[in-house]
Amino acid sequence: MVPSPIKSRDAEAPHPIDRHVGCRIRLRRAQLGLSQSALAARIGVSFQAVQKYETGAIRISASRLYEVSCVLEVPPGFFFAGYPDGQAPSAVAAAARGEGESGDAAQDRRAILSLVRGFYGIRDPALQAEILRLIARLGRSESAPENAA
Repeated sequence: MVPSPIKSRDAEAPHPIDRHVGCRIRLRRAQLGLSQSALAARIGVSFQAVQKYETGAIRISASRLYEVSCVLEVPPGFFFAGYPDGQAPSAVAAAARGEGESGDAAQDRRAILSLVRGFYGIRDPALQAEILRLIARLGRSESAPENAA
């Protein structure tokens, strides 16, 4: 039996892994521009259940997680990616909730999600590729030292 990296936690609080999985569900759903109601309808649950999955308030079964992965077009392992093995449960839970972030960091995260949703809304692969090239060029020009005249 593999020992759990999580030693102890408040029995009333959602498990840090459930929170992490919920955050990953919310992230991917937002990337695809799906509402909680739309995801709920596709997996046969209420939108309140999706809300609770996303916060970790209720655990998602393996079969339901598989259904979610199919709807969100990712492998089931996607929901566990980036889980910080070996960290204290409180640190994992705080990170999953976005605690410790400044207001600017939270705003940046919302802006990035908005950009990702917009990008995925573009159906023309050639246009998506051109946008990525533009962003790469802009990023290089912003980080390049200014030329002295």
